[in-house]
Amino acid sequence: MNMPNKQLPDLHSLIQNIRSGQRSALDELDQSIEAATSDACRHVFMDTLFETARSELSELSELSQPSKPLAGLAVSVKDLFDIHGQVTKAGSIVLKHAPPATSDATAVTRLRQAGASLIGRTQMSEFAFSGVGVNPHYGTPANVALTDVPRIPGGSSSGAAISVATGAAHIGLGTDTGGSIRIPAALNGLVGFKSTASLVPQGGALPLSSTLDTVCAITRSVRDAILAHEILSGLTVGKSTQTIRGAQLAYTETLFMDGSDSYITETFDSTLKLLRDAGAQLVKIELPELKELAQFAEMGNFSAAESYTWHQHLLREHGDQYDPRVALRMMRGAQMSASDYLGLIKARSDWMARMHLALQPFDALLSPTVPILPPAIADLAPGAERDDIFFKINALLLRNPSVVNMLDGCAISIPCHAPGAPPCGMMVWHTAMQDERILNIALEIERLLNPL
Repeated sequence: MNMPNKQLPDLHSLIQNIRSGQRSALDELDQSIEAATSDACRHVFMDTLFETARSELSELSELSQPSKPLAGLAVSVKDLFDIHGQVTKAGSIVLKHAPPATSDATAVTRLRQAGASLIGRTQMSEFAFSGVGVNPHYGTPANVALTDVPRIPGGSSSGAAISVATGAAHIGLGTDTGGSIRIPAALNGLVGFKSTASLVPQGGALPLSSTLDTVCAITRSVRDAILAHEILSGLTVGKSTQTIRGAQLAYTETLFMDGSDSYITETFDSTLKLLRDAGAQLVKIELPELKELAQFAEMGNFSAAESYTWHQHLLREHGDQYDPRVALRMMRGAQMSASDYLGLIKARSDWMARMHLALQPFDALLSPTVPILPPAIADLAPGAERDDIFFKINALLLRNPSVVNMLDGCAISIPCHAPGAPPCGMMVWHTAMQDERILNIALEIERLLNPL
């Protein structure tokens, strides 16, 4: 497996360079545009905003722009969010003739107000309904962490991840319904933070599941993830003085390690040892509640039921234009009765209460973000003969991160592999409203993994 050696600076480093006068925001924007037009970004952008970004940045005062949190640096926007005057296609051909948006999504507005230069709309799994990241309509961007053959980027925020990994953007705005931020982050050696869903407004983002959707972002470091979250949520993340020494961290082999590649298992175990040697209190727990998720799947699926509710009229009129794999999953929602749906809500509520009790003693839970390395795109290309493989891989990729969405929790995926090694993400997670704690612990783990 070939792995590029280029290490890109994080957002904080670039902001410091701009504020110190070493670089200008326009220079950095031009560099991002150059990356966005490179071969590595093939199929990444649905639409580009290069000239608009240059024009808007040029009009801003050199004194006022560097004082803004994002200092005019490039940000990409998943094709799920409204941008005034543009059509939100959500990676589909079904919506390509829809009316342009009359206003920006709330998240886009907040990024603009923070000084972001919007560089373009990024590719995604159609209607955000896959953790794989392939798109049969507009092409699939290739993973940039492994380059021996074109490999999947992870989804559904596929273009968001590649835009950040290549330097085309410094924040990739996306959504996470079952891992759609954390999966592509893990598969490309990036950081993906899924906040507690209620902390970031979803206005102007096309929904997949109103129960599980979260608006969030991909970055190149944890400190950048904190900045992105503060902008999107409008909250300030307090900085903890606690080090990793003495932190109560739990992990479990229940569910999370099933079907794992040996490389993922070994890398995760090595990271646990590093944390233990640094003084963290690591506790292995059983967490049998995780086994109940299979029963939920038999009852139905929030994403299927809620996406079908939104798409049912389009499916009737334009079903043949959907990615068949997406349409199949949505149509399962048509089979759910009101009784099934209400039963699923009740079962989830009971499960969440018991999970809260089980996790309460710990500062955070640790697990591999995904259990496998990214397979080749060609192995999952459209075709009935490959559908079984596709759905198996999709289920594996979604399995670990989707636990946090079902829990209505918060989680961050951070790279835990050695320099030059294939990508492996460690997920640091907990229940709802523990975002500040999770971010601070992730910051300490990142410092331990990448000492200056």
